[in-house]
This record gives sequence, C-alpha cells and structure tokens, in this order.
Amino acid sequence: MSVTILPLLEASPVIQFHVASASTALLLGPLALYRKRRDRLHKVTGYVWVLAMGIAALSSFWIHDFPVIGPFSPIHLLAVLALWSLFKGMHHVFVGRIREHEIVMRSLYMNGLLVAGTFNFLPGRVTNRMVFAEAPLLGYVVMALGLSAIVVMGLRRRRALKRLALGPRVAAVGRSSLPLARP
Repeated sequence: MSVTILPLLEASPVIQFHVASASTALLLGPLALYRKRRDRLHKVTGYVWVLAMGIAALSSFWIHDFPVIGPFSPIHLLAVLALWSLFKGMHHVFVGRIREHEIVMRSLYMNGLLVAGTFNFLPGRVTNRMVFAEAPLLGYVVMALGLSAIVVMGLRRRRALKRLALGPRVAAVGRSSLPLARP
C-alpha cells in the first residue's frame, strides 16, 4: 500500500484550499487549545486557528462531491455547526466567560475537525484516494475506528465534566446536612 499526494494535486483549487486550511487548524489546534491561557502564543495561535477553522467551514460549501439535498450533504451541517461554534466561542471569551470558551473550542476541535475529517475516508473522497488508492473500502475501517475513538473520548470527557460539576454541589450538600453544634 502506498500513499500518494497526486489526488490532492489533481483536485479542484477549492478542495486544495479547504485541505490547507483544515490541515492548519488540525495542526494548530492542540497548541491553541491546551496552551496556558492568556499568554501571547495562546492568543496568536488561537486567532490563526479560528481563521483556519472559519475558512475550512466556509470553503466546504463549494465542495459538492456527495450531494444529498441539492448540492449539499449531511457533512455540511458540521460546517454550519462549526461556524456557529466559532461565533459562540469567541463571544464567550470577549465577555469573559473563559470556561465556556474553552468548552466550545475544544468541542469544535473534536466535532469540526476529527469527526468531519473521519468522513474524508469515505471511498471516492480525495483523502481516501490518497491513502487507500488500491483498497478504497479500507476507508470504512478507518471511519469505524476513528468514530469509535471519538465516541470513547467524548464519553470520558463528559464523565470528567460531570464529576467536576457535581463535586462542589456534593460537598455543599454534605456540609449543609451536618448537624449544627450547640454551644
């Protein structure tokens, strides 16, 4: 099995532009999302990441490889969600809701890049032709493994967030249920 960049070079300029912006967002995401907050590198990489995500989402509306509803496919719903999430995430940080900003942006990385990127392994798509030229059906295996990993990571994150959210409440309830000592 050999990997080739030829399908990307033969793709339309819109697809090349989309791949370049999505790849930039994919590579910068961990640095922007997991860097210590409020330092210059976090802000610079964060703004470049937001721009790359916006360009990737917007450029997807000119890609019509698998039309389902008119020229659009269900994956275009992820692009709409990505644009909305960018708006909400930036709104949160501008009004000082840093924790909400963090949650939205990390969720966007997961859903907007990892989930959408997994669908690029569908047979016939450029990514599939680059990686699995001789055996395009292997793309389904990558999709199944990738989506399974994303679901597991999402469940773990949800449990961790639930524990964080319940922690102070449980402690407060525990304290308030203690009998009051009388002098």
